[in-house]
Amino acid sequence: MKKITLSDKQHLDEAVSVYKKARSRVALTGAGISVESGIDDFRSPGGLWSKYSPDEYATLTVFKRNPEKAWKLYRALGKSIIGKKPNQAHRILAKLEQKGLLQGVVTQNVDNLHQDGGSGLVLEIHGDHKHLQCLGCGDLTTFSPELLEQQIVPHCNYCDNALKPNVVLFEEDVRHMEEIYSLLHKCDVLLVIGTSARVYPAAALPEQVKAAGGYIFEFNLDETVLTRKGSMQGPGSDYFFHGSASAMLRIFADMLGV
Repeated sequence: MKKITLSDKQHLDEAVSVYKKARSRVALTGAGISVESGIDDFRSPGGLWSKYSPDEYATLTVFKRNPEKAWKLYRALGKSIIGKKPNQAHRILAKLEQKGLLQGVVTQNVDNLHQDGGSGLVLEIHGDHKHLQCLGCGDLTTFSPELLEQQIVPHCNYCDNALKPNVVLFEEDVRHMEEIYSLLHKCDVLLVIGTSARVYPAAALPEQVKAAGGYIFEFNLDETVLTRKGSMQGPGSDYFFHGSASAMLRIFADMLGV
């Protein structure tokens, strides 16, 4: 693993050369890419999970048994996301895609900031917050911000079941995995940005790329399990861009001429 800082031109040149030669590049993003937009990592101290225990509020069982209680979490989630704007990191990934230097984004986030930032192909593992989902008939309807200020549970216009945000709860299947595996099938370089890569199935995606002979470019403020594996010459990061996602992606994109 080669650690790259703002002043490390040698390893940066090497990483840029590897990236340019790749046939297919994909980004895997997590909460860290949206922190600069003002959205806290749910798992960080003071984050959403410290206020609303996932076991108590964020399971499918809880929603079906007591949707009124579950909606306390959903309102807090919505208020943490609503009105937030994409930051430089989101916009850079969109520009890389527009230049043919990125084939798509796989994200663990539900904030829609990649789409708002201009990305075209975004596969959301955990769903999105801009729609409400009916577990009864499967209907999707647009989320209305007014619901965040109301104390009622919205119901489906077709079957009258309680609606939930179109985000994946614990005990639910994640989304788009077949499309994600297909996208990564030919991936030479995976950009891992703002995620510790510990939660499955997302944690398996770098392993898939490495097993096929691809490279992992990690962009994180702190070292992760991927960084440490790469340091031990294992199936971890090949290049570790140490710093904020916006700052390190800006330098990287400048070197690519984007």
